Amino acid sequence: VDQGLETGLTPGMKLEVCVRTESETAYWMATIITTCGQLLLLRYEGYQDDRRADFWCDIMTADLHPIGWSKQQGRPMRPPEGVREKHQDWEALLEKALAESCSVPASLLEGAQRGCNPIDLLSPGLNVELVDRQDAGAVWSAVIEENVGGRLRLRYDGTDGLPDTQSITWVFYLDPLLHLPGWAQEHSCTIRPPAALLTLRTEAEWDEVKKTISSQAQDSSIKEEFYRDRSAINPHSFTEGMKLEAVDPAAPFTISPATVVKVFNDQFFLVQMDDMRDEAQKEGGRHSFICHRDSPGIFPTQWSLKNGVKLSSPPGFQGQDFDWADYLKQCEAEVAPQQCFPSDPSDQCIKESMMLEAVNPLCPENIHVATVTKVKGQHMWIRLEGLKQAIPEIIVHTDSMDIFPVSWCETNGYPLQHPCKPRVEKQRKVAVVQPEKPRVLSKDSSPDTTKQQINSSQAEMGQANGKYCCPKIYFNHRCFSGPYLNKGRIAELPQCVGPGNCVLVLKEVLTLLINSAYKPSRVLRELQLDQEGRWQGHGETLKAKYKGKSYRATVEIVRTADQVADFCRKTCIKLECCPNLFGPKMVLERCSENCSVLTKTKYTYYYGKKKSRRVGRPPGGHSNLEGGVKRRGRRRKRRKQLFVHKKRRSSASVDNTPAGSPQGSGDEEDLDEDDSLSEDTGSELQDELMDDSEYSEKKSQPPTPSPSPPETPRPTRKRRKVRSPSCSDDENRPPSPKSPRTEVPPKLCLDSSPLEWSVTDVVRFIRTTDCAPLARIFIDQEIDGQALLLLNLPTVQECMDLKLGPAIKLCHHIERVKLAFYQQFAS
Repeated sequence: VDQGLETGLTPGMKLEVCVRTESETAYWMATIITTCGQLLLLRYEGYQDDRRADFWCDIMTADLHPIGWSKQQGRPMRPPEGVREKHQDWEALLEKALAESCSVPASLLEGAQRGCNPIDLLSPGLNVELVDRQDAGAVWSAVIEENVGGRLRLRYDGTDGLPDTQSITWVFYLDPLLHLPGWAQEHSCTIRPPAALLTLRTEAEWDEVKKTISSQAQDSSIKEEFYRDRSAINPHSFTEGMKLEAVDPAAPFTISPATVVKVFNDQFFLVQMDDMRDEAQKEGGRHSFICHRDSPGIFPTQWSLKNGVKLSSPPGFQGQDFDWADYLKQCEAEVAPQQCFPSDPSDQCIKESMMLEAVNPLCPENIHVATVTKVKGQHMWIRLEGLKQAIPEIIVHTDSMDIFPVSWCETNGYPLQHPCKPRVEKQRKVAVVQPEKPRVLSKDSSPDTTKQQINSSQAEMGQANGKYCCPKIYFNHRCFSGPYLNKGRIAELPQCVGPGNCVLVLKEVLTLLINSAYKPSRVLRELQLDQEGRWQGHGETLKAKYKGKSYRATVEIVRTADQVADFCRKTCIKLECCPNLFGPKMVLERCSENCSVLTKTKYTYYYGKKKSRRVGRPPGGHSNLEGGVKRRGRRRKRRKQLFVHKKRRSSASVDNTPAGSPQGSGDEEDLDEDDSLSEDTGSELQDELMDDSEYSEKKSQPPTPSPSPPETPRPTRKRRKVRSPSCSDDENRPPSPKSPRTEVPPKLCLDSSPLEWSVTDVVRFIRTTDCAPLARIFIDQEIDGQALLLLNLPTVQECMDLKLGPAIKLCHHIERVKLAFYQQFAS
């Protein structure tokens, strides 16, 4: 499966990539660092081990060429500015790199193979040739009807209108019997339909189809990629008449004696399952199939005895116990020696009870959930789930092309046959009735009794897993995020988490929410407040990092699936956000809580008893907003105690950041102080819908005497509104020009809209600021005006690898551009 996703491009290969500068378009060499499908992570030649200038590009859209292309086309070779700063003599660097380079093959960057893996090349409608399963010298043509992750649904030529049971076959693209058109002619093979199809058409009709096959065009452009991942077939040493043990591919449920009946060449031979019945008693003749030396399902004699596996006697065998010595004398045959078979490697990674997805051999179009029940050497026994009628366990090789990893069907959009519901109910019933049965029956040591005990134990585990299995938890980022969570960061979270164990899934959900907060330590403290233990849940330690400090707290998490929905809803209410922000329910368009009317853009502050009055609260608001009012008195008392007992800053510098944005110094004392401040701020967040006129009117009124604490005077609130605007999308407002004690920065006037700026225009603007040394990064990252308007502080720190100080300065200038854009061009 992994091989089919490779495009042939490997780390270490070099190529030429377009470098756009202010004056010209040139090319420069780059090295492939990592590949991910058709995406490449590249590093310019000259950066050595410096990862800061690494960039991703798409093979299908980027201007990429093999080494030497620029010289052939007469294009200039010139490095980016960052390389010129590191290497003054970059011409010598280029000559050295050209001499030592391992260039990407031109076929992988041009033509039909550009950005394609071997699986993509086998598109529906392509003709292929398939070797007969019973005759290596016979070949027939087929057309690809469907390609599911490299598993091909083929229809034989000339079978239009015939039943699918005979005309359709499924083959994996790495099957050694699958070839491109023209292979049969090159190897002098006979073009003949399979034996099962011969009687369905007349000889004249088949001759017409043969003429059509012979005239098919041969596409040699994909030949190299088609055979690239194929393993070489080693020559064998089998001779006709040799006996061995084999699994019948048509019914891979048992191991039985078999015979080599024909040798085609040094690669392929024909194996036939032994049948000692009379010809009249045989149903459909003997089963035979083509093999090569490394084919799965063939074993030397005595393999079953050595590995403790039952060997089934051939049909018609007279006798109770099968013995190879007596059987060889009766058949007058010899055994295939051990050296005819490949040695079993010892590195076996598949264990019992592992889960996978496997093809049903009786219905190849169906793929089922499967469980490994036994492993012997390189072969394993698997049990298929979701069958309407039970079949025995299937014997497959660990390298079989009919087994796939878990979620393979989901990845490739193919239906997976899940376990049937009636079977789950039966397991649950057995698990409840017989919890102590293994102890009672311990005296009986028969294999059947032991098997019953194992089944009962597995049934009990299945019932328990259903109880503790958490459904998918969805993040509905369109819902109201409340005062603590950053809406932009929530939008970057995955759509859902799970399913899985309740504790693990919910722990991951809460961790993602904590990391999406303005102040992760504040959200962690809110989650820790519930000490009533009403969930009877599981205590998990969660961590948060803020301003270089790490915090941890024990949070109660429910353990059973029936409590998940209530837990998610009450956690949302605790965080003062929409009850549907996260939970097992997906919100597609409109939230049932009508949370779209809530906003976090502006708040108002009142002194004294009027502080608790809500202004402009929308109808139908959430009940979780009432929680902030009920606890206000206690929070004010705690804040007063902190003011008395702890060393605090003056009231003029208590808090200078906008409501809801990160604040505080990060240590334990400041954490408590900031938390108390956030409590008051949280009450302001609930009264946020006052319009601009009402807000201005309230600001213009002189303050009236009130019994409010002295550490929260009105000038402090004004300063909190004015200082450093937050980089989040909710607090992205310019400083108020009416605020006292603050110098208003000069207004920025733009000549053109930033949406139309090129990379050169962005660099020209950056060089006019005090962040001019950072202009090189904008050139290397190709940041134009549209990308500039999308930058924020987390993105600048992460992608540009800047320290906090330069990043804040740069974001300040970006915010000035955004403000000027809104004022001049957004109307």
